[in-house]
Amino acid sequence: MTDAVTTEDRPALSAAAKRALAEAEARRTEIDRKAAAAAREEGGRGGLDPARYGDWEIKGLTADF
Repeated sequence: MTDAVTTEDRPALSAAAKRALAEAEARRTEIDRKAAAAAREEGGRGGLDPARYGDWEIKGLTADF
């Protein structure tokens, strides 16, 4: 037996919750649009910024800045 909650068991979302979800989706869409339009770094390492995300390794090789 699972404890999964089905959509029938959930209460309907309030207008404020629906508005918040719509605003969050709009922000995510804008962030994705800006990232796609940003200039690419020539000869860069690719991937996410290691200073921000703490990922100092690519394919087993550690980068030390």
